[in-house]
Amino acid sequence: MAISHGILSYVEGKWVMSNTPPHVSLILKNVFPQLSKSSAGPFKFLDTPEQCSNLLWFMNRYHMDMEPGDLRRLRKGKKIYDEVRDEVERLLLPDHIPVPHQFKMGYAERNYQARAREMFLKVNRMICGDDLGLGKTTVALGAFMDPKTLPALVVVQTHLPKQWEDRILEFTELKVHRIEGTKPYNLPPADVYIMKYSCLSGWVDLLRKGFFKSVTFDECQELRKEGSNKYNAAKIIAGSAQYVLGLTATLIYNYGDEVFNIFDIIKPGCLGLENEFKREWTTNGRVIADPAALGSYLRSQHLFLRRTRHDVQMEMPAVNRVIHEVEANYDEIKKVEDLVVQLSMKVLSGTFFERGEAARSLDLMLRMQTGIAKAGDVAAYVRLLLENRIPVILVGWHRAVYDMWLEELAAFKPVMYTGSETGTQKENSKNKFLSGETDLMIMSLRSGAGIDGLQSRCCTMIFGELDWSPKVHDQLIGRIDRPGQKEMVMAAFIVCNHGSDPPMIDVLGLKSSQSTLIIDPTFEVTEHYSDDSRIKQMAMSFLKKKGIAIPEKQLDSSVNSVK
Repeated sequence: MAISHGILSYVEGKWVMSNTPPHVSLILKNVFPQLSKSSAGPFKFLDTPEQCSNLLWFMNRYHMDMEPGDLRRLRKGKKIYDEVRDEVERLLLPDHIPVPHQFKMGYAERNYQARAREMFLKVNRMICGDDLGLGKTTVALGAFMDPKTLPALVVVQTHLPKQWEDRILEFTELKVHRIEGTKPYNLPPADVYIMKYSCLSGWVDLLRKGFFKSVTFDECQELRKEGSNKYNAAKIIAGSAQYVLGLTATLIYNYGDEVFNIFDIIKPGCLGLENEFKREWTTNGRVIADPAALGSYLRSQHLFLRRTRHDVQMEMPAVNRVIHEVEANYDEIKKVEDLVVQLSMKVLSGTFFERGEAARSLDLMLRMQTGIAKAGDVAAYVRLLLENRIPVILVGWHRAVYDMWLEELAAFKPVMYTGSETGTQKENSKNKFLSGETDLMIMSLRSGAGIDGLQSRCCTMIFGELDWSPKVHDQLIGRIDRPGQKEMVMAAFIVCNHGSDPPMIDVLGLKSSQSTLIIDPTFEVTEHYSDDSRIKQMAMSFLKKKGIAIPEKQLDSSVNSVK
């Protein structure tokens, strides 16, 4: 008879291990990092198929006393885990050919989209992080074709309800209802309901009752901030659904610790408790110690699926990323110089509350003044493009900066797509830009996620202001660098060597490495294509038209490689 090393029992929905001798407890805590290192037991585990498999594996080495019924439950959980894992591995094999769902006549899933849909319906909860432009929306639509996912709820950013509704009606015969406002009302019969993130908290009491079989969080990086009403409501609603799908090509906007918050809604407990995650995976509670290892773990547990354009053989020309440095308007910077010094001192030596308040004020002030200080040069750069009949998307953040651009570029009838416009106004701006009524659309750094169709009209994006997150830049570039784009995309970053730009550029390097290695663990540093010769040629043409002599000394126009 095997020597007992403790007792394992099923109690109130959890597995409880007790009476373990010290040496077994020590090994147990090394094997299961979610357990507190200071705990002497009893030890509690979630009742999931994965955990059942892990506990049975541990019991092969350290026998535990169990009631026969509990042992049968444990073995059943392991069997489910093994079956699902084997099936998902089969789905991901190169020779697996999925059966695409047929939508309306003329529409069908691509093979890689059908694979993702099949995987999701097997694992129930996951994030599809496919590259921008690969059709993550179609993965969700394919899932909706399975009756067990209906009725379905799709949660979207403020500007995207109509785009989602149009896409569902275009591809399927499903009935759609857009949920409006934060005040609950009797929902009409429908297959798919669409709701904005901003409305979630008002509906939580009704939606927590399990009305929806599936929940899809579009641009699920919206769930990265724990503790907000939006976050808490999303967690309750997701917890009542059987199927939960996250869609995002930009999983990490800032630092890697956001991974925990997002996945704890998609599949609660999959990364342990928050303090355990920070202890095991981060260096300071925010920065992931080994991003590639975390990315590999998420894939191995079938929590995250990501394919690049290369993976699905949808190669497009590399984005031409140009960094153009301009001289700042020092008069604008000097206006706040004394106040910036005072705020800087408080950031470094003030009380806890003073440091926090000063940091927010300093960030706001310096970024806005930096944007203002280079606004004139940004407008001049954009004007050069517009005078050459090149459609431009100009990106910024501060209203004061927008106002300067609007004044400088008024002759080109710019339209706005920022946080100040309603969903209807944004749609009107988009339509005017796409129809050719204007060649200039001014967009907010964080208003472009998910928008589609711009690639048919524009291949040039100018960043007049920067964001702290590199993935915000990538998300915006992906609005025009996607299937349907017929030209090489140019993304120009207009920067100056004063104000907030230099430190932001430094921080963007760290954040980019965190995000890249988590979503692409095998990523190696590559060269980004950067060629500003096209701009130089236009500048020379413009000077000739004005009868102005071209400077004899020209900058080197060779192609640069930016690591």
